[in-house]
Amino acid sequence: MTKDERGMNRIDPSKRPSSPAEPSRVTRRTLLRGAGVAMALPWLESIPVWGFEPSIGGTPTSGPQRFAALFMACGVNPNHWSAQGAGAEMQLSKSLTPLEPIKQKVNVISGLFNKNATGVGIHPGQTGNILSGASLQKGAELRGGISVDQVLANTLGQQTAQPSMVLGCEQPITGYHETNFSMAYSSHISWQNATSPVPMEVYPSLAFDSLFDNRGTRRNQSVLDRVREQAADLARQTSANDQAKLDEYLTSVREVEKRIERMRVEQDKATVRAANHGQALATMERPDNGLPEDIREHMRLMCDIVALAFQTDKTRVATLLLCRDISGLFYPFLDVRKAHHSASHDDRSDDFERVSRYYCSQLAYLAGRLDAMPEGDGTVLDNSCLLFINNMWSGSQHDSSKVPLLTAGGLGGTIETGRVLDYQGRDDDQRKLCSMYLAIMNRMGLESSRFGDADTPLAEF
Repeated sequence: MTKDERGMNRIDPSKRPSSPAEPSRVTRRTLLRGAGVAMALPWLESIPVWGFEPSIGGTPTSGPQRFAALFMACGVNPNHWSAQGAGAEMQLSKSLTPLEPIKQKVNVISGLFNKNATGVGIHPGQTGNILSGASLQKGAELRGGISVDQVLANTLGQQTAQPSMVLGCEQPITGYHETNFSMAYSSHISWQNATSPVPMEVYPSLAFDSLFDNRGTRRNQSVLDRVREQAADLARQTSANDQAKLDEYLTSVREVEKRIERMRVEQDKATVRAANHGQALATMERPDNGLPEDIREHMRLMCDIVALAFQTDKTRVATLLLCRDISGLFYPFLDVRKAHHSASHDDRSDDFERVSRYYCSQLAYLAGRLDAMPEGDGTVLDNSCLLFINNMWSGSQHDSSKVPLLTAGGLGGTIETGRVLDYQGRDDDQRKLCSMYLAIMNRMGLESSRFGDADTPLAEF
C-alpha cells in the first residue's frame, strides 16, 4: 500500500497481479488504517477495487464468488424438513419457514449422502469427513482428508487478506468415542490436510479482532474511532450513493462492535479465572469459559462477522460450526429442556422441530444480511454459495444414508436457485455429496476432475 498527498491508503499498481489474457487486477480493496487496526471496505463503485477496473461509463463489475458452510449436528425433525414447487411458488415445510423471505434464492436438496460416513458407527465417523468425503481412521492417529473449504482457500485465499475464516459456537472436545474414533472428528468440519483440523475460533471478540487486524495495546479501543479521520476523508471523495453505503457499513460495524465489547469483558474475566485455577480455558464449561451464555447472541454475532468478512472481501471462504456433534447446547428460549444431543434422540418431537427450525433461521439470517448488501448489479448473496449441512438425517436412528442440505445464493449466476432437488432413489454414484462439492469447486474456477469419492460434478445442480 502507498499513500497519496492526503495520507489516504492507495494500492501500489506494481503489486497488482496480471496475466496476458486479462487486464490488471486489484487483489485487495481500499483500507482504512489506524493505530493497530486495518479496516477493509465494501464495494464502492466510485473507487477502483478488486475485479476489473470500472469502465469509462462507470458500469459496476460483478463481485467475487464466495463459499460458506454452516453446520448443525445430530439430524433434524424429518417430518418437517421438505419443500415443494419452485421459485415464488415454493412451499416450505414448518422447519424451513425462516427461509420464506429468500426462498427464490434457495435450493432445498435431499437424498445426497457421504458414503464414507455410513457403516462406520455413529457420531464421529459421520462428522469428521462431512466436507471432505474421506475415509476416517480410528485410533490415536487422525487420518481423513482436506475439506472442500480449504481446497478453495488454498486457491482463492491468495486473492484476499485472509485465506479462510473458521468459526464455531461450541468448544471442541477431546478423547475417544465408543466407536474408537477420536472426538476431534466430532468437533471439527474444516481440515487443512489428512491429519490436521483447522484451528477454530469460538470467541466472537477474537474473530472480530481478526476481521480488522485489531491488535496491540489499543485492542480494547473502538476500531471505528481509530479510523474516523480516514473514513471522513474517503467519504468526501466518493459518490453520494457510495457515501450512503459507507455510512451504512460503518454503522453496522459499530453495532457489532458494541455487542463485542460486552463479550470481550467476559472473556477477559474467564482468562483470569482459568489462570487462578490452573485450568485450561478450553476445558471449562460455558459460561465460565467466557463464551456467551445466550447462544442466540453467539450465533448471531458469528453470522454478522462472516457477513462483514464477505462484504469487505476480507475472505471468500468461511465455515461456521453452529454446534458440534454430540452437542451439549441447551435451548431454554425454545422451551426445550433437554440438551441438543439428547433432544435429537426424540427427533420427531415438537421440541426437536423447534430446534431444527431455529438452526434453519441461522442460515436465513446470514443469507438475509448478505442479500441486503448491494454489489455490482446484484447483492453479495447473489455472488455467494451458502451451504447448510447436517451430519445425519435422523438423530434417533443415527441415519446418515442421506443428509439435510440447503444452499442459498447463486454463486455469481452459476447456480440456478429457487428449486427443490431430490436425488433419493437414484444410484449411489449419482447422489454423492462430494459431487456437489466438485461442482462448486469447478464453478469457482478450480479445474478439478476429482474430489473425495467423486469424479463427476453433481447432475442438475
